[in-house]
Amino acid sequence: MAAKIQDIDDTPTLPMTGAAYLPGAAYDEMIAHGGDVRAHYAALQSRISTLGAGELADRQRMLERSFLLQGITFTVYGADSATERIIPTDLFPRILPAQEWAKIEAGLTQRLQALNMFLADIYGEQQILMDGVVPRELVLGAPSYRREMQNLYVPHKAYANVCGSDLIRGQDGEFAVLEDNLRVPSGVSYMLANRDASKRTFPGAYREAGVRPVERYPDLLLATLKSMSADWRPNPQVVVLTPGVYNSAYYEHAYLARLMGVPLVEGRDLVVHDNMVYMRTTTGLRRVDVIYRRVDDDFIDPLTFRRDSSLGAAGLFNAYRAGNVVICNAPGTGVADDKAVYAFVPDIIRYYLGEDAILPNIETFLCREPAQLGHVLDNLDKLVVKAVGASGGYGMLVGPHASARERSEFADALKADPANYIAQPTIQLSTAPCLVDGRIEPRHVDLRPFILSGEKTVVTPGALTRVALKRGSLVVNSSQGGGSKDTWVLAEENGHNGHGHGGNGHGADKASASSKESLA
Repeated sequence: MAAKIQDIDDTPTLPMTGAAYLPGAAYDEMIAHGGDVRAHYAALQSRISTLGAGELADRQRMLERSFLLQGITFTVYGADSATERIIPTDLFPRILPAQEWAKIEAGLTQRLQALNMFLADIYGEQQILMDGVVPRELVLGAPSYRREMQNLYVPHKAYANVCGSDLIRGQDGEFAVLEDNLRVPSGVSYMLANRDASKRTFPGAYREAGVRPVERYPDLLLATLKSMSADWRPNPQVVVLTPGVYNSAYYEHAYLARLMGVPLVEGRDLVVHDNMVYMRTTTGLRRVDVIYRRVDDDFIDPLTFRRDSSLGAAGLFNAYRAGNVVICNAPGTGVADDKAVYAFVPDIIRYYLGEDAILPNIETFLCREPAQLGHVLDNLDKLVVKAVGASGGYGMLVGPHASARERSEFADALKADPANYIAQPTIQLSTAPCLVDGRIEPRHVDLRPFILSGEKTVVTPGALTRVALKRGSLVVNSSQGGGSKDTWVLAEENGHNGHGHGGNGHGADKASASSKESLA
């Protein structure tokens, strides 16, 4: 997976009117190395070739206007200009054939099953630590490990109810997992909004392609959340807990609450009495059974975690400990997506399931190990270095694109706190066609599918494709100038055809007719 850097900066670009698209050295989602259009892109490419630059620009403006009117925004903290922005969204969908998706679906299901078993173990008997499969100090010393969760009952042992794993495709065409997001994963609202937009901009191509629908996600999410308390409450009250309007993901919080038909609450709306959780309503207090929290662990309950927090509710964790309310995702899940623990996930899968990982990891160097630290320091110009607890593209060095001064400063940080960093080879992410300044150009992309885990595990048949819109950039995070595009997962020809499973815009797709978090 380690690839020599060959940026697309030198790739020639031609005017859109020439219908030319020239990918670089990376695996391209649309064009094979021989120059032929991949079969699953043929219909879309044929349609694009009939459209002039002016018409494509009009469709892009229509898409952006739709996002503006819906208030689909994200926030960039610390920006010099206005921080709330419309997320840049590309006109062209990314397309994945059914066979590729089947492997992704199986791999993500396997991965989340093993990670939930790992969480149940480390907050229980800790057998995996006693067997030395994962270093004890790595887990128990992680900032995201919550000793308060020790020996607490979690329904179905589903600690991570919503997971958004990030996948990349290397030059060999194979997918690998770049990282897991089990704490408060974001971006699903962008996936839903992008689908609604692409159905408007390419309606004919969408109908003919037989695309599997993603519009049932809110219903599946609600069913997953309700299943977490179904054994003691027949019709549980679900709420979405948000930090408030100033959070980067507030749009997504409100969007999901509306689509699920459940209240959106802040910490000040919740009251804990006799270890029961209630929400304030205009008709009095109403009991709450399941909290889909979009608040980090530290801010859930000032009596248990950060005492200066005003975002959660005092006594909430005690109610959770007493089994009178369910918090999804469970506190403490972050230890399983720690970037250092990530290196051991294939071993974790093998330990609990007796299977090899279907989706491989990226080679990872743990700077806490002296020999690996020495290798990283000697090769900073070739590696990507990440802080284990950071997200959103922050706390990261992309060695080949960094200046000598930046590498020197990062080397000092590594030496001062090596346990806080991991390093990976710089991977040449795959590219996909994007409309940029009136031209079709290749841009690097990754893939964030969403997995739900409760009474059962469900992988949504779609994903958020994040795009590094800056030419040559490998950083896809919206907080770092990235954007997104729709992802079309094609249905099986012999089963999930466009007429039977919503690919033609009917049935479940109708849920999108009425219809985002800075992406970590």
